Amino acid sequence: MSDTEARYVRLQVELVLEVNDAGELSAAALQGIGGDQYMPEDERANAETAVQQDESEALAYLVDPFDLVTTVPGVELVQASWSCSHTEYDPDSDEWDLYEDEETAADEEPGGA
Repeated sequence: MSDTEARYVRLQVELVLEVNDAGELSAAALQGIGGDQYMPEDERANAETAVQQDESEALAYLVDPFDLVTTVPGVELVQASWSCSHTEYDPDSDEWDLYEDEETAADEEPGGA
């Protein structure tokens, strides 16, 4: 890698998940929280309450961006943040067009459609 090349790359991923079994999701999060030997007891109690009341909290406890890149050769995770929240989802809405950015970029290229 030359000195002029960027050493850091921002990877952005956006997912929309459908929760089919909130009980199973919460149970898995509770199991993970219960098995975390480094979590302080007061934080554990708050986490257990949160994952039982909100599926997005349960998902946030189960999904770790570090897991996405641990097996990728030649990279090291420098910083990660993530959040989960409820959303309205309509697959037919233009708001959820996953390829919109690619189509816009193609239209803006010289000789693009």
